[in-house]
Amino acid sequence: MLKLFFSRLWKLMEESHPEKLLLFGYLFYTTIGWIFLLLPAAQKVPIPSLDNFFTAISAISTTGLTTVDTGTSYTFFGQLVILILIQMGGIGYATFASFVVLSTTKQLSKLRTKVSVHSFSLPSGFVIHEFINHVILYTLICETIGAISLSFFFYSHNVKDAIWEAIFHSISAFCTAGFSLFSTSFEIYRDDFWVNLILSVLSILGAMGFIVWIDLYKRIIGQKSQTTFTTRIIVSVTFWFLLIGTFLFFQSTTFQENLPLYEKIMIAFFQTMTASTTVGFNTMNIGTLSYAAITLLLFLMAFGASPSGTGGGLKSTTFSALLGLVKSTLRGKNEVTFWNHAIPQRRLLLATSSLAYYMFVMATSIYILTLVEDKPFLPLFFEASSALSTIGLSMGITSQLTDVGKIMIILLMLMGRVGILTFGVAISISNKAKIKPHEENDLVF
Repeated sequence: MLKLFFSRLWKLMEESHPEKLLLFGYLFYTTIGWIFLLLPAAQKVPIPSLDNFFTAISAISTTGLTTVDTGTSYTFFGQLVILILIQMGGIGYATFASFVVLSTTKQLSKLRTKVSVHSFSLPSGFVIHEFINHVILYTLICETIGAISLSFFFYSHNVKDAIWEAIFHSISAFCTAGFSLFSTSFEIYRDDFWVNLILSVLSILGAMGFIVWIDLYKRIIGQKSQTTFTTRIIVSVTFWFLLIGTFLFFQSTTFQENLPLYEKIMIAFFQTMTASTTVGFNTMNIGTLSYAAITLLLFLMAFGASPSGTGGGLKSTTFSALLGLVKSTLRGKNEVTFWNHAIPQRRLLLATSSLAYYMFVMATSIYILTLVEDKPFLPLFFEASSALSTIGLSMGITSQLTDVGKIMIILLMLMGRVGILTFGVAISISNKAKIKPHEENDLVF
């Protein structure tokens, strides 16, 4: 009887859309993590059930927003649960599970293949088995080197539990999770070049996307004559976001008068990096920033990292497509191009739909938050944007939110991790046969 039940359940899942499966998977693993965090062995102090669920969803969505202090509220076991959720969320639970299956059976079911391909938005031509192995190997190498580098630093600075701190922050950085065991994130290390460098490199390596690094690797070893158009776009946009963002942040921020110039530049770069990669670490109190600096961070957070990576946001490729669309419209061209490459209509539809849905979700969530929270508008707007783009930066109000406010942020973090459009499709799409297309008609703008 039980075997028949699971057989029918598996068949139903195989017939389901990948969007629904992806959403279900994240909810399933979040629930398991939440149950573990509820255990007394996971808590140093009593933590409300909703706050534990908030932490679990924040970890698997690689956001980093927390209502309690991770380092002082959770035991080693609790922190380990959080770290596992971060790792699964960073590389994708489907990738994690698929690698385990491949290691034992050497093959994937249609169901696992479908979810894995969709979770990374892989283009046609990618061999999923090879891709998953590359992702796991690349992740392991980056996080191991990062952990070793950080452990040397923490040991030299007499940090308690240096090895664990190094492992935790290395994985958190690479997965762009922003979880920290330090109460003020990395503000105490804002003047340390090596910590800033290690965290920045790890975050960029994770956020730029596995497709990019695999493509660059194949180009270097001679398997390909040139990199793909997508890779060139992502590398270019990331570079300009970091360069221009650092300059604008430096110009719009009032630093302490006694800070040396190099430290100001380092802070400006780190905060630009943390917003554009969606990692969410901070070396400066976000609540003290100027309106101009906050506006800059909001823009960088919205467009975020790159597809197939560990980061969130609308993605840098969406920004490129929208830029090309605006440019072509202003020039009166019907064909949308970027760097002399025509962008397919389906990609343009996805880009514009993502932006429209993002704005709709933001407007709705902010309206609800302003109704239930007795807080200024800007911190609430920043909190919602940070959650939806899975950043984790906050102006200091996360722990002060009401239960309704926390639930709203939880939904935003889940949407951000699954993907804004994917979430919308998952809750609205039907497995039934599609109706015939409607007659096309003109609409005047």
